[in-house]
Amino acid sequence: MTASTGDGHVRRVLIIVENLSVPFDRRVWQEATTLARAGYVVSVICPKGKQDNESYEELDGVHIYRHDMPVEARGIWVYLLEYSAALYHEFCLAERVRRERGFDVIHACNPPDLIFLLGAWHKLWRRTLFVFDHHDINPELFEAKFGHRGPFYWLLRWAERLTFATANISIATNESYRKIAIERGRMKPEDVFVVRSGPNLARVRVQPPSPEFKRGRAFLVGYVGVIGQQEGIDLLLEAVRHIVHDLKRTDIQFVIIGGGPALEEIRELALTLKVADYVEFAGRVADNVLLAALNTADVCVNPDRVNAMNDKSTMNKIMEYMALGKPIVQFELTEGRVSAQNASLYAKANDPVDFAEKILELLADPERRSRLGAFGRERVESELCWDREEPKLLAAYETLFSRVRRSGHRPLA
Repeated sequence: MTASTGDGHVRRVLIIVENLSVPFDRRVWQEATTLARAGYVVSVICPKGKQDNESYEELDGVHIYRHDMPVEARGIWVYLLEYSAALYHEFCLAERVRRERGFDVIHACNPPDLIFLLGAWHKLWRRTLFVFDHHDINPELFEAKFGHRGPFYWLLRWAERLTFATANISIATNESYRKIAIERGRMKPEDVFVVRSGPNLARVRVQPPSPEFKRGRAFLVGYVGVIGQQEGIDLLLEAVRHIVHDLKRTDIQFVIIGGGPALEEIRELALTLKVADYVEFAGRVADNVLLAALNTADVCVNPDRVNAMNDKSTMNKIMEYMALGKPIVQFELTEGRVSAQNASLYAKANDPVDFAEKILELLADPERRSRLGAFGRERVESELCWDREEPKLLAAYETLFSRVRRSGHRPLA
């Protein structure tokens, strides 16, 4: 099957993502392969990950162009260096894609909110369409990372506004983001489509546990995600300290899966809190290792601290825990509750002691763990998995191209 604009012109999409490599970025990869299966010609520009050697490869019908990155950002000025380098590579690689197979749509995935510059250039000079796939609310993300607003916060608000102004349509990951697109981005409601980051059940599979992850202990508590300043891993380690040293529980092993800019800092904190013997930092691992660990976990956790960013964001880890039928402990966050509902217990905001107590509540009650896990699995299967979201993505694109046909506009990139 080939997707066309109705006049025989094959639809071509260029997806740009800067903060993760593809196919490691699960949302972007699911979107890319969904469009490719629907007959679109799909190209992706992304940075190289540590596991990537190829600057170009074709996987599952998707053409992937990767570029080098100078640093892994930590401070404000280093972020600017990273984003400037990425933007340069994106402009260069977009020209290569245009020559080799062309594109009618630039599908921009933030952060950062600077890809609109590339979108605006091609929209103006080549009549290319621009789709904004809103992954993170960057002004709130800046505030969460650096603890203040200031000039850079308002520059991000300005860039966000220009991104929405450039977009023909916007794709939001949840209703909170949709509201931001309409109110702060001033987009028309009919131009904003909600496409959640649902797990692919062909990948996130329930399988037998692997007892070696428990390291000889009775229970395993699992976490998967980025290790950054706003993810609250420090609060999780404080909860572990309370469990091990205050409550004298030495029968619980913790596994933290993922990498990120704060990984070494968090490892040092585990040593400082004297919990390193109870916490395994697995780093970024292959899917089979990740699934083996999470399938072994008795409880899975999301320690994202309560702030404006996390309160409005849908976390992929929550959906993956639910897909595996795991009971969850997290802090009280609006979108976290929207996603998990009765699959989770909710601790007091940023309170590691209450977080620890919620973990112990579940470990003490296998029947309750089973009930919460079954609720989450059923909710993913019936409402939240990627199979349920695919039609929404394709409908957004169909709306976009139907407007092109009605207007007589023909992309020329």
